[in-house]
Amino acid sequence: MTFRARLTALCVLTMFVTAGLVDSVSVAAELTGTAEDRLSKDLKYLADDKLEGRGVGTDGLNLAADYIRDQFQAAGLDVTAVDGGAFQKFTMVTGTKLLENNTLNFVGPEGKTIELDLEEDFNVCSFGGSGKFTGEIVFGGYAINAKEAEYRDFGDVDIKGKIVIVMRRTPQQGNHKSPFATGHGISRHASIRSKVSVCSTAGAAAILFVNDPHSVEAEAEKAIDSANNAVVKVARELAGMEPTDKAFADTRKKMDAALKRVSSAHGDAHTGGFDTLMKFGYAGNGSDGVIPIVHISQATCNELLKASLDKTLADLEAEIDTDLKPRTQVLTGWKVTGETSLKRIRTEVKNVIGVLEGEGPLADETIVVGAHYDHVGMGGDGSLAPGVIEVHNGADDNGSGTVALIEIARQLAARKEPLPRRVVFIAFTAEEKGLIGSAKYVEKPLFPLEKTIAMFNMDMVGRLREDKLTVFGVGTAPTFKDVVTRLGEADGFKLSLKPEGFGPSDQSSFYAKKIPVLHFFTNTHSDYHRPGDDWDKINFKGIR
Repeated sequence: MTFRARLTALCVLTMFVTAGLVDSVSVAAELTGTAEDRLSKDLKYLADDKLEGRGVGTDGLNLAADYIRDQFQAAGLDVTAVDGGAFQKFTMVTGTKLLENNTLNFVGPEGKTIELDLEEDFNVCSFGGSGKFTGEIVFGGYAINAKEAEYRDFGDVDIKGKIVIVMRRTPQQGNHKSPFATGHGISRHASIRSKVSVCSTAGAAAILFVNDPHSVEAEAEKAIDSANNAVVKVARELAGMEPTDKAFADTRKKMDAALKRVSSAHGDAHTGGFDTLMKFGYAGNGSDGVIPIVHISQATCNELLKASLDKTLADLEAEIDTDLKPRTQVLTGWKVTGETSLKRIRTEVKNVIGVLEGEGPLADETIVVGAHYDHVGMGGDGSLAPGVIEVHNGADDNGSGTVALIEIARQLAARKEPLPRRVVFIAFTAEEKGLIGSAKYVEKPLFPLEKTIAMFNMDMVGRLREDKLTVFGVGTAPTFKDVVTRLGEADGFKLSLKPEGFGPSDQSSFYAKKIPVLHFFTNTHSDYHRPGDDWDKINFKGIR
């Protein structure tokens, strides 16, 4: 079925959606208990501490998969469509181990060599690949390709087969009018993933990340200000004391400690102590085929830049900030020789699939209804609570979408009349690791994608407030905006409609295959990716 044919079929789908909602009201009384009771029971299980935050690689995620399969089966879905079972199994990288033989050296004119020490001058990045590499060095600026800012680091310099030095973050960080200033966080062009993608696409042989001077200076200033404030605070305490006071000696010791802290902060700022190398494991794990990636110190980078360009990293940053023009250039006469050695740790994971067959002339067409059931486990990578090792239950993200998926399966399976199309219910795994479960399904679909006419996705639908519902994808099919508006307003929702099909959830994998999508979302909150996302904060009536 062509994309145009899918859209034509969606005109008929409008009638299906309306009928499905009406019928679900009529059959609800035939199911055991109320929808809200069932949703609550499901979520209390999926968001229980014993499921370990449903992190990839945990026993808790497997318990969740078993539960979802059992609920699909109890609802009346076919849970044997994947080689006789409900699980679409595959392996994915869940960890990386650093092996021996990790080296990095710069070789210049007349054999001049700068030898680097692991953990002092450079660290290997866990999201990079293994392999030996050698080649010319290019200073690649920020490795940004931003059409909206008319800024492209690799516009005039061919970096294919070369080793690229890449600064972190973005240009003009101190300028709130910069095209990279978002006003609500860090620009997407600052992400490590974005920079690696730009370099890989351009054909780089390896990447040498280095901290940008602006961020390091900002950390130093923050530490010095904090230390100075501590001195002022203790000085005020001492000002109100007499030397004979009982607490005077202890407060004097506090002043000595505060003064040492100031001295230490200034010393670290002078010697590069705030130029921290990424620890191995930072930013997650790479995949097969990724190029070698290391993080070098500013001191190491400056030694190389001074020898080749007679400039420092700060000089180049300042030049870029001045006119927002790239300073990408080959470091003539210099090359890198190096090797990174890593081992990927793989874990078996699984999508959970239940099928409700249709009946009639359109029965070979498929509608996918999906939600991811994984979360971020005990924190760490993916958590927004830095340093906290505590179960992240993910009741809203995305226990809420998962229990909604199960309840939709129950209600549609309980219809007295079969639906006109096949509906495939999928609880996706590893969404938090990069939409991996949904990407695996569209790579190996259970039913042909050319006859999959729509995908509906639910991710974080558990915190409905003031009846505000956001729906993405209303521009991906001609009928969607009208039907969503009509049905949403009939149910009293205050709708925020977004036309785009791409976004940070599993509908993107389907839209990339030109399948129309709708993605439902009740918005983020202060517990997002934190331990506080628990079931007792869920609006079950809102989910229903």
